[in-house]
Amino acid sequence: MRPRTVARPAAAGALCFALSCAGADAALGQSETTTSSPTAEAAERPQIGVRYRKLDGRAGGRAVVAGRVAPALPGLIVSLELWRDDSWKPIDRARTDARGIFKLRERLRRTGSTPVRLRVADAPGIAEHKRVIGRLDVFRVATASWYGPGLYGNRTGCGGTLWAGRLGVAHKSLPCGTMVTFKHGRRTVRVPVIDRGPYVAGREYDLTAATAQRLGFEGHGAILTTR
Repeated sequence: MRPRTVARPAAAGALCFALSCAGADAALGQSETTTSSPTAEAAERPQIGVRYRKLDGRAGGRAVVAGRVAPALPGLIVSLELWRDDSWKPIDRARTDARGIFKLRERLRRTGSTPVRLRVADAPGIAEHKRVIGRLDVFRVATASWYGPGLYGNRTGCGGTLWAGRLGVAHKSLPCGTMVTFKHGRRTVRVPVIDRGPYVAGREYDLTAATAQRLGFEGHGAILTTR
């Protein structure tokens, strides 16, 4: 609360002017002091190196990611996160050792294919950093066949035309455009649902000829799928 003044109006005006100037000078001085003060040292952005990754397997297996954070500091928290339900969710956490090395692992329970990343939490002198490292593919066994020759030029069940080089798969009920990852031997391919079928008992998927060729899949039989 300001002290009440009993001076004459002219004097009061002069006093107010003096106080205003003094306040402005003080504020300017404070501003200059703040501006000229040294800024806090910026936190360092770490680098995340991946030495080993196993991001696919059947349900019940394990995903494993190992690597090193630089600068090499012990105790940094590294998380393995996957994109699920419109947000990044951690599935494992570990702390770096004195060499900056970490190892993360998690049992694969739910089939699907989703982006996965590593995140280093912020720490004194270290800024939070994230790195997407691929997709986590969890497979199950399904029975598939393939089709194409003799049908090129026909309309597909999802619209569009089937041609010799078209990648895709037919399924009875998955929404058109749904992306499905298949694995056969050491080969993997991710393709959309473009057609309806197969209509042979016991078969879940019908790969286009181009998709089957990418996988080295022949005839009909077991194949790994994420859906």
